[in-house]
This record gives sequence, C-alpha cells and structure tokens, in this order.
Amino acid sequence: MTITRAAHVLCSCAICCLDSLTLSLIPSLIDDHSLLKGTPMPTLLTPLQAGDILLPNRIVMAPLTRVRAGASHIPNDMMVDYYSQRASSGLMMTECTMIDAHACAFMGEGGIYSPAHIAGWQRVTDAVHAKGGRIFMQIWHPGRAAHSLLNDGEQPVSSSAVAIRHSVTSTQEGAKPYEVPRALGTEEVPRYVERFRLAAHNAHRAGFDGVQIHGAHGYLIDNFLRDGVNVRTDVYGGSVENRARFLLEVTDAAVSVWGAGRVAVRISPLVPFNDMVDSQPTALVTYVARELSGRGIAFLEIRHENHALPEEQAILAVARRNFRGVLMSNGSYTRESGESTVACGAADAIVYGRPYIANPDLVDRFVKQVPLNEVNYERLYGGGPDGYSDYPALAAN
Repeated sequence: MTITRAAHVLCSCAICCLDSLTLSLIPSLIDDHSLLKGTPMPTLLTPLQAGDILLPNRIVMAPLTRVRAGASHIPNDMMVDYYSQRASSGLMMTECTMIDAHACAFMGEGGIYSPAHIAGWQRVTDAVHAKGGRIFMQIWHPGRAAHSLLNDGEQPVSSSAVAIRHSVTSTQEGAKPYEVPRALGTEEVPRYVERFRLAAHNAHRAGFDGVQIHGAHGYLIDNFLRDGVNVRTDVYGGSVENRARFLLEVTDAAVSVWGAGRVAVRISPLVPFNDMVDSQPTALVTYVARELSGRGIAFLEIRHENHALPEEQAILAVARRNFRGVLMSNGSYTRESGESTVACGAADAIVYGRPYIANPDLVDRFVKQVPLNEVNYERLYGGGPDGYSDYPALAAN
C-alpha cells in the first residue's frame, strides 16, 4: 500500500486538505480502514455493531434538550410520541437527563432519580422498542451551568469556583447571570460518581439499551476535563490524567451496571459553549480516547462546533487514531457530508441533531433523498406538541 493510495482514499472526505494532518497519521488510518483492505465502502445505511448493540444504520439521533417534561422532570405523553416517532434511527440518545434533584439547568429536562422517573421513561422505552428502535439515556449533571433558583437554593458545583462569563440563564425569575459555583471537595467527588452510577442503574430499570455519559458542553464532567475551568491542585486537577479522572471514574461506575458494551461517552474538546476552552485539546483527546478504548466502551462521540472546521477535523483524526472502537461524529452534518465521512473512515456513524428535530423519518428522507422539513426555531424549548411531536412524516405529506 502506498501513501499515494492512502491519500486518494482520504480525499473522499475533507480531512485530506488539513495542514495539520501530517503523513504520520497515514499508517494508523491504513490499519483502521476496511476500505483499504478491499472490503466494501460503508455508507450511512450500512449496519454497525456498536459494543453490544447492532445498529441497522449509521444515522444516529443526537441528545436534544427540548424541555417538555415540566417541573416534575417526569416523561409525559408528548415525550413518548416524540421518541417513538424517531425509532427508525440507528440509535437514539435522550435529552440530557438529571442524575439528581439538584441537577437542573433548563426548567423541564427529564430526570432519572426517582421511581416516578423510572416509570415515566419506561413508557418511552416501551414505545421505542415496540417500533423496533434502540435508545440510550444520556446521563448528566450541569455543573456550573445550573442556577440556585432552579435547584431549591443549592449553589451550583464545579471542579473550581470559576463562573460562566458574559452570559445569562433562564430561571423562574427571568434571565439571570450565572453564579460562581462551589468547588467540590476531593472527598465529595466519589459521591457524585455514585450519583452517576445510580442514574445508570435507574436507566437500566427503565428499559434503556444503554447509557451515554455527557462529558461535553461545559457541564460537570467537562468542568473537570478542560483546564479553562479546572484549576484544582488535587488528584482531579493539573495534569491531563488528573483532569480526566472524574470522567473515567464515572465511566467505570456505569460499566459496573451495564457492562462496557452498553456504555458510551460524549466529549466536545473544542466547543466553546458555556465559556469553555482547553490549552491542550490534542493531549486531552489522546489520553481520553486511549483510556476509553482500553475499557471497550460501545462508542465515543466527538461533538464539534462544526465538523467542517479544520481544527475540528484534526481533533476527530486524533480520536480516530487513538480510539479503536466505534467513533461517532456530530456537528452540522448534511446527508452528503455524513456519507463522505463514513465512507472514508473518519468516523463510523454520524450523529444528527437539528435534522432530527423536524424530521422524525430522517432515515427515510435520506434514503429517498427528498427535502427535509424546516425547523420551527420558535418552538424549540418548552410548551406543547407544536414544534415538537407534530412534524409530518413523508407518509403524512
């Protein structure tokens, strides 16, 4: 196999044009890509074994916060309809789901910390499975993105006492600046690991097919991962290995419930949302990907600001090189760019967000290559079924 042949294959997706993608990356890509071994080129419709779950296609529904659960955080009829409508996806992930009663950031996200929440989600998983679908619960704590007004006066927690700057959050009293969070003590961190374990256990009882750990977007786990927030000096701060410790402990806790083949992780190493930044994203992704690869988890999702940005393509290549399992990529993909990315092996599946908001039958629309419904951005968050579970499928048009 020559470098010229490898470069030709890489040119079927955009990563070949990166200045940062050097020839040192080519050998590992050759090892990883079935295309270079003479096997058929995968498409978005090619089945995929992700850990213990066989996906019928590689069109994955992103976790999408829609805040339809209300003040109780218990799934309702609207949510049963919404998720079951999208059961043709290769895999669905739920909206970020609260691991305890003081982990609210959005006034209406789902919860998984009581028997009532388990029962509510059981209705969702039963409806999805009745249509042949597969669904993971995304378990989550907002960290410093919470607000005391949403959590019975409890101060937000984080890795460090560093507030989100230049932004506000919605509360019952209107828009408020983010508060300075309380840095968790070293002795407190295991209690939060245990809350994630209990959430994973409750998700199992609710009939999910697995769990995804939300380590992205400036929420609690990401508050530990990235050094723009984490200024600790204990075993959870400083080095990349220390900053990743909390994520890996949460992962191990979820694996103790589910087994590795039904646990996934999401990270967003370059996404600035919630005032996040890291000085060593390549080193962070390299270490996290290798550690998760060694654990044999179901898949790793890289959430991009936009997959087409050169720096995002470079970080995806770092994850590809260091994670030997199923790698998923998420960030402003179209059908065409998703096909290209899967075909060249830069990722194994594509996670779609906005297209799934307005198109419950996204797989069918991709197969038939027909136009997509437009998103009603005025009805994204909260309210009733309008702009949520009332988007027409092709059969209804």
